Amino acid sequence: MSTEDGGVRVARDKETGVAVVTLDRPERHNAIDLAAAAQLASVWRDFRFDESVRAVVLTGAGGRAFCSGVDRGVDVPQPPSPYSLDDPLLTVGPKANDLWKPVIAAVRGMACGGAFYLLGEAEFVVAAEDATFFDPHTAYGMVSAYETIHMAQRMPSGEVARMALMGTAERMSARRAYETGLVSEVVPDGEEVAAAVRAAEVIASYPTDAVQGTVRAVWAATEAARGRALAQAPHLVALGNLPPGRQAELFTARRPGFRTR
Repeated sequence: MSTEDGGVRVARDKETGVAVVTLDRPERHNAIDLAAAAQLASVWRDFRFDESVRAVVLTGAGGRAFCSGVDRGVDVPQPPSPYSLDDPLLTVGPKANDLWKPVIAAVRGMACGGAFYLLGEAEFVVAAEDATFFDPHTAYGMVSAYETIHMAQRMPSGEVARMALMGTAERMSARRAYETGLVSEVVPDGEEVAAAVRAAEVIASYPTDAVQGTVRAVWAATEAARGRALAQAPHLVALGNLPPGRQAELFTARRPGFRTR
């Protein structure tokens, strides 16, 4: 078992071959700051060389949120060129770091916005009954580009559009997420990590080359379309986002009311 800096905890079980990666910033709803983003990338790349890790479970600490995306309290320096955009979440996922060992996400509480960078690169998702999924971007004058592209690989396009366009007004329940294909299993609150670990232990018990080849094959089925779509994302964000100051005003004035479906 090991603990990493940057708001990310890693526990390795060498007997089962399963590692549990935990976003550990519960006081910030496990929002990802620059240190956590760098640490996640480092963890995934480290797993590439660690033969004792054959499957991974990704979760969030505290029970209130899996991840709430990028930490809005963090200043992300941007290059002056209008053709360049630095997004710290682009490298937080396992596939972005060339890791083809299977990753299972265990979600409890909120999963929103930038959380979809992580869910979009997991093999499948196990959710607690209290899990909710939503994308607040449009409510704050921001284009949901990367998030919708990731989710379009997992859900019907109409459901992706509804989630993105309804913004903060509506949250998708775990049951509805299961019905749309985003979630593969719904379990009682607090049992999501154990359920994901059980599945990971089964997968880790199989020959690892066959498992990783299968992960790669499944990913290949959608990778070409996803890659073309992601190439458009920076331009859509640059054209459609409100200035940061106006985004902050909308965020500060956000209304707490929402409904869950």
